[in-house]
Amino acid sequence: MVSYKVFRGTPEGKIVSAEIERELENHEVFIETTHSGVCGTEKLYATSGVVLGHEGVGIIKAVGSGVKNVKVGDRVGFGYTHQICGHCDNCCTDRDQYCRERQIYGFSDFTNGSFSYGAVWDSKTVCQIPDGYDSANAAPLLCAGSTVWTCLNKYGLQSHESVGIIGIGGLGHLAIKLAAAMGNHVVVFSSSENKRQEAMEYGASEFHVYKSGDKAPEGLKPVKHLLLCGSANIDYSGLASIVDYDGTIYPLTAALESTPIPLTELSIKGIRIQGSLVGSRDSVRKLLEFAARNNITPTIMKYSLNEDGIEKALHDLKDGKVRYRAVLIKE
Repeated sequence: MVSYKVFRGTPEGKIVSAEIERELENHEVFIETTHSGVCGTEKLYATSGVVLGHEGVGIIKAVGSGVKNVKVGDRVGFGYTHQICGHCDNCCTDRDQYCRERQIYGFSDFTNGSFSYGAVWDSKTVCQIPDGYDSANAAPLLCAGSTVWTCLNKYGLQSHESVGIIGIGGLGHLAIKLAAAMGNHVVVFSSSENKRQEAMEYGASEFHVYKSGDKAPEGLKPVKHLLLCGSANIDYSGLASIVDYDGTIYPLTAALESTPIPLTELSIKGIRIQGSLVGSRDSVRKLLEFAARNNITPTIMKYSLNEDGIEKALHDLKDGKVRYRAVLIKE
C-alpha cells in the first residue's frame, strides 16, 4: 500500500488536496512527484474534480513485482497516458498512445495525476530522463513537446519541407525550436508583431502577422505542413491559402466545440487534416534524448507545487501571462 497527496479542482475554481491510498499492482511503479508542467488542457478539467496534471517528473520510490524496465531511484517522466496493454496492434507498432485498452488523462484513472506529491503509474508508460537534463525543462516535453514532436516525426515530414506554426505559446514555441533544430524552414504566424523577435531567436526563418480567418499574407510561399498551436477556435476558412498542395494541417489544441471545416477548399488542393495525440513511449524517449543532446529547452515560468502555486499558475495561464510553459516545483 502506498499513500500520496494529490490536487484537484472544484466547481468553485479552488484547488484542494486529498490523500490517496492505493495498492501497487505488479506492473506499476510509485513515483514521488518533483515537477509538473501545466498544460492548457487543465482548463478543461479544472472544475471537474479529477486529479490534475499530465506532465510529471519524479523519482521512483517503489516498484511492483513484475517491473523490469525501471528501478527504485530512477528519475522518470510520466504524462498523458497512464496505462497500456502492451500487446494490441497499436502498442506493437509504436502507437501505444492509441492503445485499445488505454487509460489516459481526463478519461480514466481519476485519482492519478502530476499535480501531486506522488503517483502510481504503469511502468510501461514512464520514460527515463537523460542524465544532466533539468527536470523543470523535461516536464513540458511530456505533453507539449511530445505533441509537436510527433507531428514532426510520424507523418512523413521531410527536413527540406517548410513547417508553418500558428501561435507562439506552450506548444508553438517548442514547435519552433524543435523544427528549426531538425533543419526545417520554419514559418511562424502570429496575430501581432509582439513576438517576432522571440520567434526569430527560437529559430524561425520567417514571421508573418496573421489573424484567424484571413487569407495568406502577401508574398507568402504556402507551407507544406501547418501546426495549429494557438487558439482551438481558429477559423479554418483562410488556412487553405497558406498551405501548399498536398499539404497537411495538424490541429493540436483542444476544444469541446465543433469546428466548421471548408471541405471543398481543402479537397481542391489535396490538403489533409491530421489528428494527433501526444507521443508514444518510444517517441517521448527519442524527444528527451534529442532535446538533451541539442540543448533544447522550453521557456518556462516556475511556480510552487501546492494549492496556491497551482491556482496562481492556472490564473496566469487563463490570463495569457505565462511565457511560455508554467512548471510546478515541489519545495
